[in-house]
Amino acid sequence: MEMEKLDESGHSHVRWVVLLLLCLMYLITYLDRVSLANTAPFIMKEYGFSKVTMGVIFSAFIWAYALFQVPGGWLGDRFGPRRVLSSIMAYRTVIAVLTTMATGFYSLWAIRFVLGIGEAGAFPTATRAMQMWYPRDERGFVQGISHAASRFGAAIGPPIAVAIMIHYGWRSVFYVIGALSLMWSFLYMLVYRNMPEENSKVSRAELARIRGLDEKGEIKRANVAKRPKVPWSILLKHGNMWAVMCAYAAYIYSLWFFLSWLPSYLVEYRKFTLIKMGFFASLPLAAGVVGDAFGGWLTDKLLVKTNNLKFARRSVAIVAMLGCATSTLFAALSTNPFTAIYCLTVAMFFLEMTIGPAWAVPMDIGGEFSGTVSGMMNMGGQFVGALSPTIFGYLVSRGSWVAPFVVSASLLFVGAAIWAFWIDPEQSVIDRGEGMTGPSVGILPTPVATVNR
Repeated sequence: MEMEKLDESGHSHVRWVVLLLLCLMYLITYLDRVSLANTAPFIMKEYGFSKVTMGVIFSAFIWAYALFQVPGGWLGDRFGPRRVLSSIMAYRTVIAVLTTMATGFYSLWAIRFVLGIGEAGAFPTATRAMQMWYPRDERGFVQGISHAASRFGAAIGPPIAVAIMIHYGWRSVFYVIGALSLMWSFLYMLVYRNMPEENSKVSRAELARIRGLDEKGEIKRANVAKRPKVPWSILLKHGNMWAVMCAYAAYIYSLWFFLSWLPSYLVEYRKFTLIKMGFFASLPLAAGVVGDAFGGWLTDKLLVKTNNLKFARRSVAIVAMLGCATSTLFAALSTNPFTAIYCLTVAMFFLEMTIGPAWAVPMDIGGEFSGTVSGMMNMGGQFVGALSPTIFGYLVSRGSWVAPFVVSASLLFVGAAIWAFWIDPEQSVIDRGEGMTGPSVGILPTPVATVNR
């Protein structure tokens, strides 16, 4: 697209409209993910499921989600976020309706599995959109704020689900989610474009902020290859890629307690009523909203202040993981139910602080393959995360509500060590050389499509 078609009227802020759209998608996504946890007490009663059986059903989504992370991220890189994300959300509408038609264990397990297949590409593809719409010093923030929106969706999920279930039954929760997903899909197709250059409302000033200026003072050209060829042989052997995957696995394992067993934990072990559960289950998730935004803001702030990418990404993630591990152990060992939930609230705040640096790193090290790289990271995390609900259910069925938290905290300590000693946000995972993947805006310098002044 020629620059003459861009807005000449001055400054524009289209990238923040894009961020709003992505935040809405993340919010709806997590409303959907916690919907099964919030309806689990009713579903277990209706179908006669045990805790172990329900844990296996929780894990069905995560296994599929993990398996299809890389294909989903690759689709986002290949066909662009506009088509891929709108298709994912429309697909979710169909699955939400099918959930209400489940007849037992096998059908519900299969429905959750196919939901995971379709939803796997959502966050990697959104990461690709962010990589093309935001400069490097805004990436931690946009990842943090979008994930904050997702946790806000999870936080408001329990009270909304309780209100709907009391009046209309648990199936109505999924009808609402299906309707929201479909409306977002239409809105996204109408408003969003894959590249800032394709949006006539983007001004020269905003494009210069996104792309940066070269040594001649001209706006840099963007790599807009439609079908990039992924360097799999390099990516799959790169130690930095495996370190990112392993550290994220420690995060995901702990996260899935909050997304699966938290309501049941509060009702069955801490003896909260259903109404109190709806309120107190939202507290950790609300703290996660703040943690996401704060961690993303902090990693970018440190980058601007120090101009040290390693320090900016690593320091936030290490402190966050150590804080979450410690708070988790305090929650597990507390005899007071209110102290336990407050400790879990602090734990979730620290846990979500890792999101900003964790999801900024794939954009730092992945270049034009940031969707694929973030898919690899999320895949590694979700494979381990898929074990979390099942292990939690198994350990509880053996009589211990403390042991699952000890396992989670131990993994977080390991994750902090990986961030400290192995993850290098300045080392590309898509080429054989070492160092940054590109200039400060994160765009590969090789021009594929021309952007003229």
